[in-house]
Amino acid sequence: MSEWLPDRVAAAERETGTTFDLTACVREPIHRLGGVQSYGALIAVEGDRIAVLSENTSAILGMEVVLGAPVATLLSAEQQNTLCSLADADTGQTAMMPLELGGRRFDVTVHRADEHLVLEFEPAPDTPEFGTLYAPVRQALSRLQHAATVVEACQTAVREIRELTGYDRVVAYRFENTDGPGEVIAEQVTDGWEPWLGLWFPATDIPPQARRLYERNWIRVIADVADTTARLDPAVLPATGEPLDLSLSVLRTVSPFHLEYLRNIGVTASMSVSLLDTGRLWGLIACHAGTTKALSPQTRAACEFFGIALSLHLAALRERDETAARERSRTVIARLLERYSTDLPLRWSRDPSGLDEVIDCDAVLVRTDGRVAGHGLDTAADQVFETLTVPAAGEVWHSDQLEGPYAGALVLPFGEGDCIVWLRHERTVSRRWATDPEIPVVLGPHGSRLTPRGSTVVFLASVRGRSVPWSTTDLAMAVELGRAVMGVAVAQARRLAELNVDLDSFAHAAAHDLKEPLRGIANTSAFIIEDEGSRLDEVTNRRLEAIQRLATRMDELLNALLLYARLGRSELRRAPVALRAAVLRAMDVAGPRLREASVEIAVPADGQIVDADPVQLDQVLVNLLVNAAKYGASTVSVGVDGTTLFVRDDGIGMPAHLRDEAFQLFRRLHPETARDGSGAGLAIVRRVAERHGGQAWATESPGGGTTVWVTFSQ
Repeated sequence: MSEWLPDRVAAAERETGTTFDLTACVREPIHRLGGVQSYGALIAVEGDRIAVLSENTSAILGMEVVLGAPVATLLSAEQQNTLCSLADADTGQTAMMPLELGGRRFDVTVHRADEHLVLEFEPAPDTPEFGTLYAPVRQALSRLQHAATVVEACQTAVREIRELTGYDRVVAYRFENTDGPGEVIAEQVTDGWEPWLGLWFPATDIPPQARRLYERNWIRVIADVADTTARLDPAVLPATGEPLDLSLSVLRTVSPFHLEYLRNIGVTASMSVSLLDTGRLWGLIACHAGTTKALSPQTRAACEFFGIALSLHLAALRERDETAARERSRTVIARLLERYSTDLPLRWSRDPSGLDEVIDCDAVLVRTDGRVAGHGLDTAADQVFETLTVPAAGEVWHSDQLEGPYAGALVLPFGEGDCIVWLRHERTVSRRWATDPEIPVVLGPHGSRLTPRGSTVVFLASVRGRSVPWSTTDLAMAVELGRAVMGVAVAQARRLAELNVDLDSFAHAAAHDLKEPLRGIANTSAFIIEDEGSRLDEVTNRRLEAIQRLATRMDELLNALLLYARLGRSELRRAPVALRAAVLRAMDVAGPRLREASVEIAVPADGQIVDADPVQLDQVLVNLLVNAAKYGASTVSVGVDGTTLFVRDDGIGMPAHLRDEAFQLFRRLHPETARDGSGAGLAIVRRVAERHGGQAWATESPGGGTTVWVTFSQ
């Protein structure tokens, strides 16, 4: 708590003259406030009895509901079984279903909490909303996919959510870090409402326990800040002595502190949609209205789904940018390894230039055997080391808040006292705060704290004493370089350069880790078709089948990627291989495809020998034979010209300017002709050739078609 609420903030709070204790926000159990918003009702079932209910239950349901009564007096056995199944299904933490009681229609949200089945009833609209929501949500998701940057994606999201819900202000709010302040990076606002775009809001606006709830519950709707809470009966559970846990409740009542905050910024109703990154809160879509607004479960579900889609898209954009940055760094690392080949640390201690390209920085230092060399330094190296911590080998140390000539340092050790240090100058950043960050709590017009925020009360403040933070990519590249440096000490530099350039370990791990969730997607869609197919419409069944086809296609691509990665990891076992026998083995594997395409193979005569790894040579031949069958060949001949293997077909051929491109991973020049396969065949062929120290290329066959040539040594 003390880390989240610094002493200066607490002191500033006292200086304003208010008696409010901001730490009360941190201590408040907002998930156990003992009530729900009164536009709906809550019933919690324990065993077969009603164990908890909100005081407005009978009024909302239009029938008398008594605490302790059998749940059978309210719900039929079929309804109970369905609700229990939904609560226990692997569909997320909550589920929703329509339900009719006493001639009235309700939308019921169900989840489990404190060993209870929790049911939340909301009167259903007169007409179902799914049909009217489907088209705009689908269109919104389509537009979201075209957003090329984080800000563009957020701007698209706030525009679409405002269209979907009708809120007066919708903003996208990005946190600086897990517990830090946040900035409004996108906004849609109605006329007459203050613009917030570009404003920063203090971390104290969203206390830690609220951030944890946002991570558990994607969406939070407050229908009316003047709502009279419907209290729960009993107020505390006999088994725990605490109120019912409402962490997953869609009707959960609102903290008085938060209600004051909303009133002070002129908001009557609000909605927040979480934006998560690997399970942690990255930001929020915050929606405000000047009048009461209770969203239906269908609209909430649409907004929640959109928030999930936006989170995935933002993660993909960040992953794209991080991957590009890592690839650039890896290219530099590989070039440095090739340039210095041996005695890498010693060479860098003489000339560290180039290391500043691995990680973006203002200067770089290398210390080896007590000798220090710098590149880009504007101060003495000894002065820099006075502020640094050099960790044990295998770890990295970093800071962006150092005192001294440089505010940021990233330290990579690679021996006893030896290290590489990347340095960054202080970065002075001006921020527009929606309130004075030094005095976040003052007497407000509608409550005892948190004055109105907005463009009319902007405070300018500069962030000093800090550098640009070190990103996860920076740290990853430092670790990757460290591994390369340590490897040079125990292995040949050429082998290390191959490992870093090819990144086969990375590709293998990535493909392997993706296969498990892919199987889950395929199996889940299969189970839905098997269990519910007869009750689903034709379009839904067709889409589920498309999911299965796409999952199968993705599995083929991952298998190809795994094979491609393994080629770089496996040890070569060269031996003289009889080409005729190898072709016959390859025909056994490729036989079904060759027969399907009516391809005739001209098998080489006895006596032709290829010096290669027998297993990898078989892979080359299988891929080339199958490739010929895919692209219209009727005859294929295999042989050796000198020491070069060739596979010649009479298929549709390749344009001369695209032949080299065809050997790239997952690149197919004629996708309309070859509709199956991964597009990795020729890439695997080239990979095998290069592992043997050779090459692979394509030329036009005499009379048309393609001839692929493969050498297994220089």
